[in-house]
Amino acid sequence: MKRKISLIFNPVAGQGNPEADLATIESLLSPEIDLDVVITTADCEPGELAKAAIDRGAEAIIASGGDGTLSAVAAALMSSKIPLGIISRGTANAFANALDLPTTIPEACEAILAGNTKVVDMAWCNGLPMVLLAGIGFEAETVNLADRDAKNRLGMLAYVLAGLKQVGKFNQFEVEIELEDKIVAVSAAAITIANAAPATSILAQGSAGVVFDDGMLDLTIVAPATPLIAIATAFDLLSSTLRGEASDREDVGFLRAKRFKVTTNPPQKVVLDGEVIGNTPVEVECIPGGLTVFAPQVEEVQPLEKLEGLPNLKVEMKD
Repeated sequence: MKRKISLIFNPVAGQGNPEADLATIESLLSPEIDLDVVITTADCEPGELAKAAIDRGAEAIIASGGDGTLSAVAAALMSSKIPLGIISRGTANAFANALDLPTTIPEACEAILAGNTKVVDMAWCNGLPMVLLAGIGFEAETVNLADRDAKNRLGMLAYVLAGLKQVGKFNQFEVEIELEDKIVAVSAAAITIANAAPATSILAQGSAGVVFDDGMLDLTIVAPATPLIAIATAFDLLSSTLRGEASDREDVGFLRAKRFKVTTNPPQKVVLDGEVIGNTPVEVECIPGGLTVFAPQVEEVQPLEKLEGLPNLKVEMKD
C-alpha cells in the first residue's frame, strides 16, 4: 500500500515556472506514494493546510515553496513526529541550506522517496515557532527593504541591494541580553539568534558553528563603529565562516544558551525566519528535537586501512 502524503505547494514562490515544477514533482512522487496536492492561496495559511491534511490521514507532509511556506508548515508539525519533506523553490532557500537538505527538485524528491529522516531542533520566538533565526536591527531592516516585487524580479540580488542601502544606516543601539545565569549589557548594530543558519546568513556566524540538533541557540553580536567598518566586519564574518573558524574581531561577540531574552533601547525591528514580526523585546527558547525531516542518508566513509602508530612498522611497496 502506498504511503499517503500531502503536498502543500505554493505557486507564487521563487522565479521558476510553478506549473512545470508541480508537474515534475508529481511525475517523480506519484508513482511511489499516494500524493494529495494542496495549492496555497492568499486566503489559506500553509500551516493550517498542513494541519487539515493531517486530519485527513496524511502520514507525512511535503512543503514546496519559499522559506516562509516551509517555516509555516514546519511550525504546524512542531513536536508531532510527523515527517516533513522539503522541496525548496524560493529566493534564498535558507531553510534547506541550513539543515543540509537538497535544494533541487529531483534530489529533494529522491530523499523523500527514500524515507530516511533526521531530527532537528526548533524554537519559540515571542510565542511564534522558529526554525532558522531571529534577526534584530540591521538584518531585520534589510529584510524589510527587500519587498516581494524586488525578490520576484531580482532573486537573491534583492537582499544584496537592500543590504547595501541599509549599510549606511548601520546605527548602534543599547542591548540587554538575559541568559539563565547572567545578564549582558552591550552596544550593537545587529543581534542574531540562530537555531539553524546557512553560511550565507553571515550575521549569525560569530561562532561559525551553528548546529541545528544540539539543543542550543547561538547568539551573535555585531557592533561595528562605522558603516565602513561594518563592511570589513561582514567580510571577516564571511571569511571566517568559510574557514569554519569563530570570528576573533573585537566588534563581534557570541553566546550559546538554551534561551535568550533581548531588550533594546531604542526598540528595534525583529525578523523571524525571513518575516518581520514586530519590535523588541524578544524571547527565544530552543525546543530540542522539535522537527523530523526527510533527509538523504549520509554514508560515513570508512577508512580502508590504518597502520600508523604500530611498533616497528615497515611498508614496502611492490612493483
